[in-house]
Amino acid sequence: MPRNPAKKMSKSFKTLINRGTSFFTPTGSPSITPFDPNNTFSKAPEGQLFPKVDPSIDGEDCDRDCESCTIKYPAKWSIDEDEKLYGMVKGWGTHLLVATGKSDWVRDVEDEKGSVMEAVGKADVKPSNGRLMLSASNMPTPPAYDSHPPGQQPTTVLLLPSFTVIENVTPASVNDLIQYYIDPAPTTTTPLLPTPEPPLSASTLSLSDLPANPLTPTLPPPPSTIPAPLSPAPPPNPFSTHSSPHNYLILLCSQRTRDARCGQSAPLLRREFERHLRPLGLYRDLHDTRPGGVGIFFISHVGGHKFAANVMIYRRGGADAADGEEGRIKIGERSDGQIEEGRNGGVEAIRNGAGQRKEIENEATQCIWLARVRPEDCEGIIKYTVLQGKVVKPERQLRGGFDRGRGVVSW
Repeated sequence: MPRNPAKKMSKSFKTLINRGTSFFTPTGSPSITPFDPNNTFSKAPEGQLFPKVDPSIDGEDCDRDCESCTIKYPAKWSIDEDEKLYGMVKGWGTHLLVATGKSDWVRDVEDEKGSVMEAVGKADVKPSNGRLMLSASNMPTPPAYDSHPPGQQPTTVLLLPSFTVIENVTPASVNDLIQYYIDPAPTTTTPLLPTPEPPLSASTLSLSDLPANPLTPTLPPPPSTIPAPLSPAPPPNPFSTHSSPHNYLILLCSQRTRDARCGQSAPLLRREFERHLRPLGLYRDLHDTRPGGVGIFFISHVGGHKFAANVMIYRRGGADAADGEEGRIKIGERSDGQIEEGRNGGVEAIRNGAGQRKEIENEATQCIWLARVRPEDCEGIIKYTVLQGKVVKPERQLRGGFDRGRGVVSW
């Protein structure tokens, strides 16, 4: 009996597609799940969010405490060492740091009278792109701040993960800040890589999927009848924006009114972080706007003060202040021949098309949230966590975070 040629062709198509799919499937470390552009963001199981330092790769002393540290916590320092940490933080979409020039505030910063924090808490407009984490910070206020009465004082805010500095923000302009700057901003779950078209399957193949006959003229596609979406009108308030100069941010909870341990630990940790950053040329004080380096800010309560000290580390895509070309990993090859590359977990993505970002190196690709941090941990945190995106003591210290390069979060 003669074989069915259509059945034979269908089988050949399936074989070809399966081979193509397996060829482009990313591979990675068995302990860390590689980025899958076909999937949405997912919660990473414990031990899967960020890589742990490996003595065989990072050196035998990579997981040891700093021996030269002379800074100590108070003798009666006591925190919760038993409760589970990982996966217990509430997810957030964007993070807003408000410059106040102070390192301590009223118990709930949204109750700070006449402040931008109060205005955000009472705003008529709410962010539609996920939960907004609001933090007062010790970032310096602009000179014009003190020349205005309370409730009208213009200040500066830093929006994360976009690393955008927005100046001249007043309590009265908060609705516009949310609508025109926070709402359109990238979030902790905004993908870094463009979503590819799904691969063809044998069941969906048709004549239109086959290569065009070069002798057949190709007609241009009909014009779209769907009108382009209208962009929001320019904000009426005179905001001024620019990108943050820093490659990395270390945020330390310093709010003594919530817990004395936060007020005690933050300045001690800053001194120790500074000691390790200065020899690398990476330390930046509050007024240092040189590009690159590490900014260290005090912020208000983020939760979990019983696990003090809480440290949040935002890492920018493409940051290479100290690691040169080491750590670059090939993510995949695009159809246009360009290469997607990542640095220590972050990804430098290239996007084409009108209105799309060409690269994301100005945005935070990761936030690593640690707790139970002590001064003797600071050397390892700078060397491995800040600069390489690895965690030294994940079982004891990792609370959570996100990795936009791999599409994973802790919540």
